[in-house]
Amino acid sequence: MVPRGSDMTPGTGGAGRSGTGGAGRSGTGGAGRPGTGGAGRSATVCSMEPFVSVDWLREHRDEVVLADLRFYLDGRPGRPAYEAGHIPGAVYVELEEALSEPHQDDLRGRHPLASPQRFAAQLGALGIGDADVVVAYDDCGGVIAARLVWLLRITGGQAALLDGGLGAWPERELERQTPPARPPAQFTARPWPRERFAAIDELGQTTDVMIDARDSSRFHGGPDPVDPRSGHIPGARNVPTREHIEADGLIGQPERLRERFAAAGILAGTPVISYCGSGVSACHNLLALERAGLGPGRLYVGSWSEWSRDPRRPIATD
Repeated sequence: MVPRGSDMTPGTGGAGRSGTGGAGRSGTGGAGRPGTGGAGRSATVCSMEPFVSVDWLREHRDEVVLADLRFYLDGRPGRPAYEAGHIPGAVYVELEEALSEPHQDDLRGRHPLASPQRFAAQLGALGIGDADVVVAYDDCGGVIAARLVWLLRITGGQAALLDGGLGAWPERELERQTPPARPPAQFTARPWPRERFAAIDELGQTTDVMIDARDSSRFHGGPDPVDPRSGHIPGARNVPTREHIEADGLIGQPERLRERFAAAGILAGTPVISYCGSGVSACHNLLALERAGLGPGRLYVGSWSEWSRDPRRPIATD
Protein backbone atom coordinates (compact mmCIF):
# COMPACT_ATOMS: atom_id res chain seq x y z
CA MET A 1 0.00 0.00 0.00
CA VAL A 2 1.26 3.46 -0.82
CA PRO A 3 1.96 5.52 2.30
CA ARG A 4 0.62 8.99 2.87
CA GLY A 5 2.84 11.68 1.46
CA SER A 6 4.18 9.42 -1.32
CA ASP A 7 4.73 10.28 -4.95
CA MET A 8 1.53 8.56 -6.03
CA THR A 9 -0.21 11.84 -6.73
CA PRO A 10 -2.81 11.65 -9.50
CA GLY A 11 -3.24 14.25 -12.16
CA THR A 12 -6.70 14.95 -13.52
CA GLY A 13 -5.92 17.42 -16.26
CA GLY A 14 -6.76 20.42 -14.09
CA ALA A 15 -4.90 23.05 -12.19
CA GLY A 16 -2.24 22.24 -9.65
CA ARG A 17 -2.96 20.79 -6.25
CA SER A 18 -4.59 23.13 -3.82
CA GLY A 19 -2.73 21.54 -0.95
CA THR A 20 -5.57 21.79 1.54
CA GLY A 21 -6.13 19.45 4.39
CA GLY A 22 -6.02 21.58 7.45
CA ALA A 23 -4.00 20.99 10.56
CA GLY A 24 -6.22 19.42 13.14
CA ARG A 25 -6.35 21.15 16.51
CA SER A 26 -7.10 18.89 19.42
CA GLY A 27 -9.89 19.80 21.76
CA THR A 28 -12.38 18.50 24.25
CA GLY A 29 -16.12 18.15 24.38
CA GLY A 30 -18.99 16.02 23.18
CA ALA A 31 -18.90 13.34 20.53
CA GLY A 32 -19.15 14.38 16.93
CA ARG A 33 -18.30 18.04 17.54
CA PRO A 34 -15.51 19.55 15.42
CA GLY A 35 -12.30 19.84 17.37
CA THR A 36 -13.16 16.95 19.67
CA GLY A 37 -12.02 13.38 19.91
CA GLY A 38 -9.20 11.11 20.91
CA ALA A 39 -5.49 11.74 20.89
CA GLY A 40 -4.89 11.02 17.21
CA ARG A 41 -1.89 11.95 15.08
CA SER A 42 -1.41 15.50 13.95
CA ALA A 43 -3.02 16.00 10.56
CA THR A 44 -0.89 16.37 7.44
CA VAL A 45 -1.68 17.97 4.10
CA CYS A 46 -3.43 15.77 1.56
CA SER A 47 -1.28 15.66 -1.58
CA MET A 48 -3.84 13.98 -3.84
CA GLU A 49 -6.06 15.73 -6.30
CA PRO A 50 -9.68 15.51 -5.07
CA PHE A 51 -10.80 13.63 -8.21
CA VAL A 52 -9.03 10.77 -10.00
CA SER A 53 -9.82 9.25 -13.37
CA VAL A 54 -10.78 5.65 -14.02
CA ASP A 55 -7.52 5.24 -15.98
CA TRP A 56 -5.58 6.37 -12.93
CA LEU A 57 -7.53 3.90 -10.79
CA ARG A 58 -6.73 1.01 -13.13
CA GLU A 59 -3.04 1.91 -13.00
CA HIS A 60 -3.01 2.06 -9.19
CA ARG A 61 -5.76 -0.41 -8.36
CA ASP A 62 -3.59 -2.58 -6.11
CA GLU A 63 -2.36 0.45 -4.18
CA VAL A 64 -5.70 1.86 -3.00
CA VAL A 65 -8.77 0.86 -1.04
CA LEU A 66 -11.97 1.35 -3.01
CA ALA A 67 -15.05 2.46 -1.08
CA ASP A 68 -18.64 2.24 -2.38
CA LEU A 69 -20.97 4.74 -0.68
CA ARG A 70 -24.28 4.34 -2.45
CA PHE A 71 -27.14 5.91 -0.50
CA TYR A 72 -30.61 7.01 -1.56
CA LEU A 73 -32.62 9.94 -0.23
CA ASP A 74 -35.89 8.07 -0.85
CA GLY A 75 -35.01 5.55 1.83
CA ARG A 76 -33.85 2.65 -0.33
CA PRO A 77 -30.87 0.92 1.28
CA GLY A 78 -27.59 1.16 -0.61
CA ARG A 79 -26.14 -2.22 0.30
CA PRO A 80 -28.42 -4.26 -2.02
CA ALA A 81 -27.27 -2.09 -4.92
CA TYR A 82 -23.67 -2.70 -3.89
CA GLU A 83 -24.25 -6.46 -3.71
CA ALA A 84 -25.90 -6.43 -7.14
CA GLY A 85 -22.76 -5.01 -8.73
CA HIS A 86 -19.75 -2.99 -7.60
CA ILE A 87 -16.23 -2.25 -8.74
CA PRO A 88 -14.16 -5.34 -7.92
CA GLY A 89 -12.74 -5.36 -4.42
CA ALA A 90 -14.66 -2.32 -3.17
CA VAL A 91 -15.81 -2.27 0.44
CA TYR A 92 -19.24 -0.89 1.25
CA VAL A 93 -19.25 2.12 3.59
CA GLU A 94 -22.62 2.94 5.10
CA LEU A 95 -23.19 6.70 5.33
CA GLU A 96 -25.41 6.46 8.40
CA GLU A 97 -23.13 4.03 10.22
CA ALA A 98 -19.60 5.22 9.54
CA LEU A 99 -19.98 8.92 8.73
CA SER A 100 -22.92 9.96 10.94
CA GLU A 101 -23.57 9.83 14.67
CA PRO A 102 -26.63 7.80 15.81
CA HIS A 103 -29.43 10.08 16.99
CA GLN A 104 -33.07 9.91 18.05
CA ASP A 105 -34.27 13.03 16.27
CA ASP A 106 -33.03 15.33 13.52
CA LEU A 107 -32.67 18.48 15.60
CA ARG A 108 -28.94 18.54 14.84
CA GLY A 109 -29.57 17.53 11.25
CA ARG A 110 -30.28 14.26 9.51
CA HIS A 111 -26.61 13.27 9.36
CA PRO A 112 -24.80 14.75 12.37
CA LEU A 113 -21.07 14.26 12.23
CA ALA A 114 -19.79 10.96 13.58
CA SER A 115 -17.43 11.23 16.52
CA PRO A 116 -13.78 10.73 15.58
CA GLN A 117 -13.84 7.51 17.58
CA ARG A 118 -16.85 6.14 15.72
CA PHE A 119 -15.41 7.15 12.36
CA ALA A 120 -12.10 5.45 13.15
CA ALA A 121 -13.70 2.27 14.53
CA GLN A 122 -16.01 1.86 11.54
CA LEU A 123 -13.28 2.38 8.95
CA GLY A 124 -10.83 0.18 10.82
CA ALA A 125 -13.41 -2.62 10.96
CA LEU A 126 -13.73 -2.38 7.17
CA GLY A 127 -10.00 -2.85 6.79
CA ILE A 128 -9.15 0.79 6.08
CA GLY A 129 -5.99 1.77 7.92
CA ASP A 130 -4.02 4.91 8.66
CA ALA A 131 -1.65 4.44 5.71
CA ASP A 132 -4.28 3.48 3.13
CA VAL A 133 -5.08 5.59 0.10
CA VAL A 134 -8.87 5.66 -0.39
CA VAL A 135 -10.78 6.18 -3.64
CA ALA A 136 -14.53 6.49 -3.11
CA TYR A 137 -17.48 6.43 -5.47
CA ASP A 138 -21.26 6.21 -5.67
CA ASP A 139 -23.78 6.23 -8.50
CA CYS A 140 -24.77 9.91 -8.31
CA GLY A 141 -21.71 11.85 -9.36
CA GLY A 142 -19.88 11.50 -6.06
CA VAL A 143 -22.20 13.71 -4.00
CA ILE A 144 -22.52 11.03 -1.29
CA ALA A 145 -19.00 9.62 -1.43
CA ALA A 146 -17.67 13.16 -1.10
CA ARG A 147 -18.34 13.16 2.64
CA LEU A 148 -15.93 10.29 3.25
CA VAL A 149 -13.30 11.79 0.98
CA TRP A 150 -13.56 15.25 2.53
CA LEU A 151 -13.39 13.93 6.10
CA LEU A 152 -10.31 11.90 5.28
CA ARG A 153 -8.61 14.79 3.52
CA ILE A 154 -9.14 17.32 6.33
CA THR A 155 -7.58 14.92 8.83
CA GLY A 156 -4.51 14.16 6.73
CA GLY A 157 -5.70 11.13 4.78
CA GLN A 158 -4.92 10.53 1.12
CA ALA A 159 -8.35 10.24 -0.50
CA ALA A 160 -10.12 11.17 -3.72
CA LEU A 161 -13.38 10.69 -5.58
CA LEU A 162 -13.49 8.45 -8.63
CA ASP A 163 -14.43 10.81 -11.45
CA GLY A 164 -17.54 9.43 -13.12
CA GLY A 165 -18.31 7.14 -10.19
CA LEU A 166 -19.73 3.69 -10.73
CA GLY A 167 -20.68 4.57 -14.31
CA ALA A 168 -17.03 5.03 -15.25
CA TRP A 169 -16.37 1.32 -14.73
CA PRO A 170 -17.63 -1.07 -17.45
CA GLU A 171 -20.77 -2.82 -16.25
CA ARG A 172 -19.56 -6.17 -17.59
CA GLU A 173 -16.59 -5.97 -15.21
CA LEU A 174 -18.59 -5.32 -12.04
CA GLU A 175 -18.28 -7.80 -9.21
CA ARG A 176 -21.63 -9.46 -8.48
CA GLN A 177 -20.83 -10.93 -5.11
CA THR A 178 -19.52 -9.56 -1.85
CA PRO A 179 -15.72 -9.82 -1.83
CA PRO A 180 -13.89 -11.42 1.09
CA ALA A 181 -13.70 -9.08 4.06
CA ARG A 182 -10.48 -7.15 4.46
CA PRO A 183 -8.63 -7.83 7.73
CA PRO A 184 -9.38 -5.20 10.39
CA ALA A 185 -6.89 -2.35 10.33
CA GLN A 186 -5.59 0.29 12.70
CA PHE A 187 -7.28 3.62 11.99
CA THR A 188 -6.43 6.25 14.57
CA ALA A 189 -9.11 8.67 15.73
CA ARG A 190 -8.18 12.28 15.06
CA PRO A 191 -10.02 15.37 16.25
CA TRP A 192 -12.11 17.11 13.60
CA PRO A 193 -10.27 20.38 12.88
CA ARG A 194 -12.42 23.26 14.12
CA GLU A 195 -11.28 25.62 11.39
CA ARG A 196 -12.89 23.46 8.71
CA PHE A 197 -16.40 23.73 10.15
CA ALA A 198 -19.00 26.45 10.68
CA ALA A 199 -21.47 26.50 13.58
CA ILE A 200 -25.15 27.36 13.25
CA ASP A 201 -24.97 30.47 15.41
CA GLU A 202 -22.40 32.22 13.24
CA LEU A 203 -24.40 31.92 10.02
CA GLY A 204 -26.69 34.86 10.67
CA GLN A 205 -23.78 37.27 11.00
CA THR A 206 -21.03 35.79 8.85
CA THR A 207 -19.38 37.74 6.06
CA ASP A 208 -18.29 34.49 4.40
CA VAL A 209 -20.05 33.49 1.20
CA MET A 210 -22.59 30.78 2.06
CA ILE A 211 -23.37 28.33 -0.73
CA ASP A 212 -26.26 25.86 -0.78
CA ALA A 213 -25.55 22.66 -2.73
CA ARG A 214 -29.20 21.60 -3.13
CA ASP A 215 -31.15 21.91 -6.36
CA SER A 216 -32.77 25.20 -7.29
CA SER A 217 -36.31 24.07 -6.50
CA ARG A 218 -35.60 23.23 -2.87
CA PHE A 219 -33.45 26.35 -2.47
CA HIS A 220 -36.25 28.62 -3.69
CA GLY A 221 -38.96 27.09 -1.49
CA GLY A 222 -40.30 24.30 -3.69
CA PRO A 223 -41.49 20.98 -2.27
CA ASP A 224 -39.00 19.48 0.15
CA PRO A 225 -39.36 15.71 0.54
CA VAL A 226 -37.32 15.35 3.72
CA ASP A 227 -37.23 18.57 5.76
CA PRO A 228 -40.06 20.45 7.53
CA ARG A 229 -39.67 23.89 5.92
CA SER A 230 -38.71 24.92 2.41
CA GLY A 231 -36.30 27.62 1.36
CA HIS A 232 -32.76 28.51 2.34
CA ILE A 233 -30.66 30.30 4.94
CA PRO A 234 -30.95 34.06 4.37
CA GLY A 235 -27.95 35.36 2.47
CA ALA A 236 -27.02 31.98 0.98
CA ARG A 237 -26.32 31.58 -2.74
CA ASN A 238 -27.38 28.53 -4.71
CA VAL A 239 -24.58 26.48 -6.26
CA PRO A 240 -26.22 23.10 -7.04
CA THR A 241 -23.35 20.69 -6.77
CA ARG A 242 -24.82 18.15 -9.18
CA GLU A 243 -24.48 20.80 -11.89
CA HIS A 244 -20.70 20.49 -11.63
CA ILE A 245 -21.12 17.14 -13.38
CA GLU A 246 -20.98 17.42 -17.17
CA ALA A 247 -23.10 15.49 -19.68
CA ASP A 248 -20.45 12.77 -19.88
CA GLY A 249 -20.79 12.12 -16.15
CA LEU A 250 -17.40 13.63 -15.29
CA ILE A 251 -16.60 16.60 -13.07
CA GLY A 252 -16.17 19.88 -14.89
CA GLN A 253 -12.74 21.17 -15.77
CA PRO A 254 -11.22 23.65 -13.28
CA GLU A 255 -11.85 26.58 -15.61
CA ARG A 256 -15.53 25.74 -15.84
CA LEU A 257 -15.78 25.31 -12.08
CA ARG A 258 -14.14 28.67 -11.51
CA GLU A 259 -16.73 30.28 -13.79
CA ARG A 260 -19.59 28.71 -11.83
CA PHE A 261 -18.18 29.75 -8.48
CA ALA A 262 -17.39 33.25 -9.75
CA ALA A 263 -21.07 33.65 -10.62
CA ALA A 264 -21.77 33.11 -6.91
CA GLY A 265 -19.16 35.70 -5.92
CA ILE A 266 -16.38 33.25 -5.12
CA LEU A 267 -12.85 33.97 -6.29
CA ALA A 268 -9.49 32.67 -5.07
CA GLY A 269 -9.25 33.26 -1.34
CA THR A 270 -12.94 34.03 -0.79
CA PRO A 271 -14.04 32.58 2.57
CA VAL A 272 -16.78 30.01 1.88
CA ILE A 273 -19.25 28.10 4.02
CA SER A 274 -20.88 25.15 2.26
CA TYR A 275 -24.14 23.52 3.26
CA CYS A 276 -26.82 21.32 1.71
CA GLY A 277 -29.66 19.24 3.15
CA SER A 278 -27.70 17.32 5.75
CA GLY A 279 -23.99 18.06 5.37
CA VAL A 280 -23.27 15.40 2.75
CA SER A 281 -23.45 16.81 -0.78
CA ALA A 282 -22.04 20.09 0.57
CA CYS A 283 -18.73 18.22 0.75
CA HIS A 284 -18.87 17.78 -3.02
CA ASN A 285 -18.97 21.55 -3.42
CA LEU A 286 -15.94 21.80 -1.13
CA LEU A 287 -14.01 19.27 -3.23
CA ALA A 288 -15.02 21.16 -6.37
CA LEU A 289 -13.62 24.34 -4.78
CA GLU A 290 -10.32 22.51 -4.28
CA ARG A 291 -10.30 21.29 -7.87
CA ALA A 292 -10.90 24.85 -9.05
CA GLY A 293 -7.97 26.08 -6.96
CA LEU A 294 -10.17 28.41 -4.93
CA GLY A 295 -9.33 27.31 -1.39
CA PRO A 296 -10.62 24.86 1.18
CA GLY A 297 -13.91 26.32 2.48
CA ARG A 298 -15.82 25.22 5.60
CA LEU A 299 -18.70 22.83 6.15
CA TYR A 300 -21.88 23.56 8.08
CA VAL A 301 -22.68 19.98 9.04
CA GLY A 302 -26.25 20.43 10.29
CA SER A 303 -27.20 22.18 7.05
CA TRP A 304 -30.81 22.83 6.08
CA SER A 305 -32.10 19.81 8.02
CA GLU A 306 -30.91 21.42 11.27
CA TRP A 307 -31.71 25.03 10.37
CA SER A 308 -35.25 24.28 9.14
CA ARG A 309 -36.15 22.39 12.34
CA ASP A 310 -35.47 25.38 14.55
CA PRO A 311 -38.52 27.67 14.43
CA ARG A 312 -36.39 30.59 15.64
CA ARG A 313 -34.33 30.54 12.45
CA PRO A 314 -35.53 32.73 9.56
CA ILE A 315 -35.87 31.37 6.06
CA ALA A 316 -35.69 32.93 2.62
CA THR A 317 -37.14 31.86 -0.73
CA ASP A 318 -35.80 34.58 -3.04
